[in-house]
Amino acid sequence: MAANLKPLADRVVVEPLDEETMTATGVYLPDTAQERPMKGKIIAAGPGRLDEKGKRVALEVKVGDTVLYAKYAGTEVKVGDKDLLVLKETDVLAIIE
Repeated sequence: MAANLKPLADRVVVEPLDEETMTATGVYLPDTAQERPMKGKIIAAGPGRLDEKGKRVALEVKVGDTVLYAKYAGTEVKVGDKDLLVLKETDVLAIIE
């Protein structure tokens, strides 16, 4: 899936997870009324950024982590039939356990 997409430095590739399409009261939301997802699964991760001395700083997240990310963060890309996001690690807010 993300085999063609290898993130660099401190970037990760995230597959957004679909949010609920029904409200708590049972009303279905059309695609146009839904907000952009803020939760996704990391499917590829870069090697980490370089610090000022040229030493590699490893990422805190890893492939397979389900994460919460900033609402309008990253760059949307389409690989095959998948809509993916390329984010900087700093745009990842939390790991969902």
